[in-house]
Amino acid sequence: QHTHATEAMAEPAYTVPAFSQSADEIEEYQRVSSHVGKGLASIQMELHRMRVATKTQVENIAIKREVQEMMHKKMTSSTETDKAPDFLVALRPHTMWEKTPVKLFCTVGGHPRPIVKWYKGGKPVDPLSAPGKYKIESKYGVHSLIISRCVVSDTAEYSAVATNSHGSTTSKASVTVKTCVGLVFSSVPHLTVIHHSKLEITMLDRFGVSFGTEGGSISLVCTMVVVPDLPNVPPLAQWYRDDKLLKAGKLAEIKVGGGAATLTLPHLAKEDEGLYTLRMWTKDGTTEHSAYLFVKDAAPSVAGAPGAPISVKAFDINSDYVLVAWKPPNTTNEAAITGYFVDKSVLPTDVHASEIFKSYIVLSWKPPSPRGRAPLWYIIEKCVSGTRAWQRINTAVKLQSPRYPIFDLEAGKKYQFRVYSENLYGASEASKPTDPIEKVDEHGKSVPSAPGQVVATRNTKSSVFVQWDPPKHPNHLFGYYIDASLVGSKAWAPCNHKPYKHTRFVVHGLTPGETYVFRVQAVNVYGLSDESQESTPIAVEPALTTPSAPHGITMLSCDGASMVIAWKSPKHCGRSKINAYYVDKRDADSLAWKEVNSAPTKTRTYTVDDLTEGTFYEFKVQAGNLAGVGVPSAPSIPLKCEAWTTAVPGPAYDLAFREVRGNSLVILWKAPVYTGASAVTGYIVEMAKKGHHYHPLNEEAIGHCYLQVTGLEAGAEYTFKVKAVNAEGIGKASQTSEPVVAKALPGTQEIQCGVDEDTGDIFLSFEACEISETSNFAWSKNYKEISDCPRVAIETKGKHSKLTFVDPDVSDLGAFSVVVTDTDGVSASHTVTEDALNTMLELSYNIRHPIVPLKNQLNYEVLEKGHVRFWLQCLKMSPAVTYRFIVNEKEVTSSDSHKISHDVNTGVIQMTVDHFSKASEATYTVQIHDGRAKNQSSLVLVGDGPHFAEYLSYHVDEDCTVLLVCKVANVKKETVFHWFKDEEEIVLETPPNVMSGSVALPISLFSRKDQGHYKAKLSDDRGKDSSVFDISGQVFDDIINAIAHIAGSSASELVLQCTPEGIRLQCYMKYYTEEIRTAWLHKDSKISSSEKMRIAGTAEMAWMQIREPSEKEKGHYSIQIMDATKSFSLTSDLSLSDLSFPPPSVHLQTLSLTCTVWGDPSPEVTWFKNENEVVSTEHAKITLEANKFASLTITAVTSEDSGKYSINVRNKYGGEFVEITVSVYKQGESPPEPKMGGRGATPAPLASKTPTPAQTPISQTPTPSLKSPTPSLRSPTSKSPTPPRHVKSPSPARSLKSPTPPRK
Repeated sequence: QHTHATEAMAEPAYTVPAFSQSADEIEEYQRVSSHVGKGLASIQMELHRMRVATKTQVENIAIKREVQEMMHKKMTSSTETDKAPDFLVALRPHTMWEKTPVKLFCTVGGHPRPIVKWYKGGKPVDPLSAPGKYKIESKYGVHSLIISRCVVSDTAEYSAVATNSHGSTTSKASVTVKTCVGLVFSSVPHLTVIHHSKLEITMLDRFGVSFGTEGGSISLVCTMVVVPDLPNVPPLAQWYRDDKLLKAGKLAEIKVGGGAATLTLPHLAKEDEGLYTLRMWTKDGTTEHSAYLFVKDAAPSVAGAPGAPISVKAFDINSDYVLVAWKPPNTTNEAAITGYFVDKSVLPTDVHASEIFKSYIVLSWKPPSPRGRAPLWYIIEKCVSGTRAWQRINTAVKLQSPRYPIFDLEAGKKYQFRVYSENLYGASEASKPTDPIEKVDEHGKSVPSAPGQVVATRNTKSSVFVQWDPPKHPNHLFGYYIDASLVGSKAWAPCNHKPYKHTRFVVHGLTPGETYVFRVQAVNVYGLSDESQESTPIAVEPALTTPSAPHGITMLSCDGASMVIAWKSPKHCGRSKINAYYVDKRDADSLAWKEVNSAPTKTRTYTVDDLTEGTFYEFKVQAGNLAGVGVPSAPSIPLKCEAWTTAVPGPAYDLAFREVRGNSLVILWKAPVYTGASAVTGYIVEMAKKGHHYHPLNEEAIGHCYLQVTGLEAGAEYTFKVKAVNAEGIGKASQTSEPVVAKALPGTQEIQCGVDEDTGDIFLSFEACEISETSNFAWSKNYKEISDCPRVAIETKGKHSKLTFVDPDVSDLGAFSVVVTDTDGVSASHTVTEDALNTMLELSYNIRHPIVPLKNQLNYEVLEKGHVRFWLQCLKMSPAVTYRFIVNEKEVTSSDSHKISHDVNTGVIQMTVDHFSKASEATYTVQIHDGRAKNQSSLVLVGDGPHFAEYLSYHVDEDCTVLLVCKVANVKKETVFHWFKDEEEIVLETPPNVMSGSVALPISLFSRKDQGHYKAKLSDDRGKDSSVFDISGQVFDDIINAIAHIAGSSASELVLQCTPEGIRLQCYMKYYTEEIRTAWLHKDSKISSSEKMRIAGTAEMAWMQIREPSEKEKGHYSIQIMDATKSFSLTSDLSLSDLSFPPPSVHLQTLSLTCTVWGDPSPEVTWFKNENEVVSTEHAKITLEANKFASLTITAVTSEDSGKYSINVRNKYGGEFVEITVSVYKQGESPPEPKMGGRGATPAPLASKTPTPAQTPISQTPTPSLKSPTPSLRSPTSKSPTPPRHVKSPSPARSLKSPTPPRK
């Protein structure tokens, strides 16, 4: 009885709606009753249906009361003591390979029954954020989290939080996912490989007869349609030249994908001429296309000379001769061939630097083959990379060895090398130059080379997955630093603050909707590599989901046999454009729904045909997008199918709001479908504040379908109705609008109207406060959408959209509005008036007649011997620029005492005065004319101005803070002091006090990021002075050495810290940065950072992590901290030899029964032992990986585990049943001969657990496979379990079987 009550609560019976409750329904009922054609029978049927509905409601109420009473009795009779949550079985850590699943589970006790929530890294686990990724189960107090096909980014600390009314408790465990690169694990199940012959290929645009030139390049392209178009299964394309299969290489580049097959010949030779055939493997065999390629001779070096011979081949190769044959070229207009010249080239190969040291490198190469009989020697040449200025190295040495040390290479420069071979008969051609080579730091090591290509892909609404190629020269790599930058911004922000060892990283904490680029740097003990190239820009957006339910279903027209219904869009589109709607209907007195449209409709109105007049119908609607079909809407109210014959119009529909602000909004609607006896002439809008009656907003009907409503109360809630008007009167009111609150969205901005400062264009711009991936900016004029209008140009980028007017005039006056689709109503408008337009036209004219832009105003500097240089710098100037210097309103021309010049490339105009004296004090002005643009700049020099007594220098404090210091003189209170780094001003919290005579700029936590060009500027009304200081190169190294000296002097002895990963040795100091040279030693042997022993640090300490320590890690450890002249060594007083290492764990025998299942929908899986259902426990664990691999794993097998095991799989199309017998024997017992039993089952004899580990392997049974669409071997197969990729419309068809759950 309790079970029936629980089921009644879980699934309440459907309640047939009662129709005679509202005033409208009473009116409908009276209309039906009074209809002469219906008669008494119709009235009796109506009464009967009302009685049935009333009876059903009464029965449902009785059932609910009974359930409530039983539940109340159960709760009052329960004798269980209230108890806070407690983990009976806690979570345990897991380590697994990527692409394998993991199941975290725990057992929780407590009363009332606790609720368990799962967290990853402190953030809740949301299964809907990554459909199919996570599965959360809870059964009989056992709670589990299943992660399917783990990736490296799943590495994190997971926690389960159990909560009830008496408290909460937490259990945590770490999950580590390792990469299995280059390894094959037979125990990891692989997905079925789709063969190329399963693809359907239709060729579209085919390459035709082509013509090329010797030495040039050409591409043959054939576009196609591939079904299904899967990115990981490209079609198999084979290219043939004259029936000879071509292979991809340097001379033939073959690409297939993106709907095209391409053959590129980058270096055409006459041998490439021929008939080219593309052959594609398809479902029906092969399809192919052929066309001829002609290759003509390259232009001859001498007019009339013949072309090059072809098909040069060598035969009969011996130690002292070789036979060479060729085909003559085709000669038409050239003279007859009189002979041939044959050249040979025997040159060294594989020239490379085999050893690289601080003072020299060792160059090695492979000798030429064949060498010939004469003695052979080598000539080496070098050049600075990129100069092509080759110099011979071994001028005095007749080198016969293929190795040679090269000295006298300048530090910091990269060199290239090439080698000739020579004998008494002559020299060969030069070998291929080496890649640029540079001497490295001590011990033959240097910073790593830059990482390779960086690829960013979408992950969640606030994170991005970034991966990159490792550097070609890692040089004992520590790891990587990842930086992020907003597109259009030059500011880079670090994504991680300690080196990350892997080449894949998830960047979290990003702003949703913004577009980012990423770059990566490699780091080792010698420093940071160059930055990688930037990734392709990517917008931060979450994964796609199905849309929410539509709502507001209403009837717009009815002719007695059909209805026109409409509905409102879902509130959430699921981050993908809604491209499909499905409508279902049912009779109001029926429980069964019927499909109205099997093919999707994209509009939000639909005509439902084949209806019965006089019948009440209910409708529900589902929306679909790329992710699938969403949940259905709530059923509409019962709508009666009765022909509309009234003379007034039907209701307007699709009421929507824009530009909602604190005191105003704009309401829009669509014209009625049913117009009545005459055309619609206008509309009346009614409004009601919450708790008040409706009242009209306009006394006279308005002729357009929008209205701006003003005078609203901020924060108040309003609803609206719209009535259409025609010559016959006012029609029926529309469906009541959704309630709207007079309140602007947070961060709402208005449309800005302005003039572009560079081009003079008049524009309207709008920045959205929120945006989604599917959002569009829809611009309108007078609330009519602008599309392909030649008078405006629209440009959208990210959250910004800009409308630019083309030749604006009075025809562009009006109200311009913009709405951002798929948001919560982001919109704005701006009215362009005639006065505002005239003002902007005048400003536009001034901008389009510009002045000469200046980068630096007129300035001066004091040179040697009392010379003074006056100068200014233009951002740009043309060679036609003219200018003049004016001193105290008198023009000065160039002379011996006043040398005037300019540089078009740098934009500098200057005048040097030879003898500057007291009499030279004056006002100096430069006037510039460049075409129509002009400008001028002035400088007043009167009296002795402020200056630097001591220029910038650095000092390192005892707390390792770096100070840039200087001294100033002849200053006053009005003197202004500014700091700059790389031409960007540094603003300090406390302004510099110049009156003290000295100024300092503190740089805390100094590191490589603080390198740059620093400048101090001093100025007042008497003049100005500046001082610069460059922190880079040797200066940077000196500062680091000074910091290292202080850090080493303050370093503590090594401290041992136990961590979950192992043991960490820590050395505390005043300040640590990775630029400080340190070395970790174990038994006097230097340690390199690795996954086993990781070396890193923080600002307070340097540390080394030893993961999973073993016997060989025992011993003494030390760290050396080195400055320019001294080394500080710290040794641990604690020896690892004092630590105890746990013995290796003993693994008991485990039995795993695995079966591959498949079906659509995914079948339910149930395991049985001796015909009793098996429940997943710690001893017998049940898993279902990827809805395909069902497993029953029994740990610590004993004889009690013997029995007949079976698996049952079932979905709505049927099921399948497989049995297997398992027998467990004690160690030493001889199992009997296996016998076939059941349905092909084989008993699996196992050795049971004994005090010593078993010595023989487990005999595992074959895994039965179920591979039909339904769990039945006899069921027919469906065409495709996944939607085809070639369908032009992404609308999810109603019958489509996709990974997204179907709509029913």
